[in-house]
Amino acid sequence: MKITDIDHFVLTTTDVEACLHFYTDTLGMEKRETNGRFSLWFGRHKINIHTRPAEFLPAADKPVPGSLDLCFEIEDDIEVIYGELKRKKAPLITEIVERNGAKGKMRSVYLRDPDGNLIELASYR
Repeated sequence: MKITDIDHFVLTTTDVEACLHFYTDTLGMEKRETNGRFSLWFGRHKINIHTRPAEFLPAADKPVPGSLDLCFEIEDDIEVIYGELKRKKAPLITEIVERNGAKGKMRSVYLRDPDGNLIELASYR
């Protein structure tokens, strides 16, 4: 397996206005709103902003301010990676699913790291 990039991550906040202000005004990121949901963009990367735990599922085991869901873009075919993860008895929580990432439609698998963070492996192939 060869991880190539970070696609996006999720930040849970208790104060969306303060959060957006910091990332846009202090750090210079671009704010976008779609269907009442906010995201922050820098380069070709995105941070989704959640205002309550588990706003979109699957989510981290304990999605509270200060926790993360991480998405890694992979170079390989998702079917190959899924099979490899199953052979390794990785803690998978989904089969292959369709999602929308920073670059558009992608196919992903989800698993958890030892701390309970949600890890998404995503392929645009």
